[in-house]
This record gives sequence, structure tokens and C-alpha cells, in this order.
Amino acid sequence: MATEVISPLVADPVTGPVRSVREVVPDDLWNKQVGLLMRDHPYDSVMAARVLGQGYAYLLTAMRHRGESLGLAPSTLVDIGVHTIILDTAAYAELCDRFNDGHFLHHVPKVGFKLDGSVMRTAQRVADDGWEVDLPLWADAAECGPCHPGNDSH
Repeated sequence: MATEVISPLVADPVTGPVRSVREVVPDDLWNKQVGLLMRDHPYDSVMAARVLGQGYAYLLTAMRHRGESLGLAPSTLVDIGVHTIILDTAAYAELCDRFNDGHFLHHVPKVGFKLDGSVMRTAQRVADDGWEVDLPLWADAAECGPCHPGNDSH
């Protein structure tokens, strides 16, 4: 009788291999930003951590692919995590130094949403880059994204 063995590196095409942003975000910063999300949104600590984690996964992916004009876009919920991260400007500048070769990755929001499927393509790119993807947080805006795609912005 044959038994199928599934390697942890073989992943679902959407959720991807599991690499957690907690590996790169210091505990004190993580706890502070989870607290900010709980303060500013109706989230418990579990939801705040989910949103924050996806915000980091998105930003780290955008930084890795800076200049590639991929048109990456977060969902509405993931964008809340992104805002929490980038508004802590000193910590965000350090993140850019560490993961974006010292280049500041600007956030350039658009008023209108793009209805081009870029959010789900972005979730796939995040998974392809090895980050954990919490798919329900991406599905809230599966057809559109609020951010300007550019070489030096997201």
C-alpha cells in the first residue's frame, strides 16, 4: 500500500509555503502594532495579528519586487495592516532599510478602486514569495485594489 507524503514545502497554490512575518518583526514592535490595531479598529488580538501579518507580508513582497511594475495591490483589510505599519514611520524606515536596500517604499493610495483582479494576483505573489497568506483577508476586495502600482510605490 502506497502512502502519499506531502512535503511542507509543497503548498497549496494560494496559501503557499509557510514563512511567518514573525520571523522578521521584533516582538516589541509586533505587540505595539497589534495594540494600535485594537485601539483603532474593532479587532480582538487574533484579528489584529492576522491583519498586521498580512500587511507585513504584502509590504515585504512589494519591497522584494520593487521596480518590476507588477501592479501589486492589497485588499481593503490588508491595507489596514499596511497603514498601521507605515504610520509608525521610524519602524517603517528601518523595515525599508532592512528589506528594500535603504529605499523608502512610498504608499500612494488612489481614490478609485481598480477592478482588475490585482488583489488576488497579489495574494498569489505573496504566497509565491513564501509568505503565509490568510486568504479570507484578501477576499474582501478580490476584484480591486486601492493602491497605485509603481516602481517605487505600492
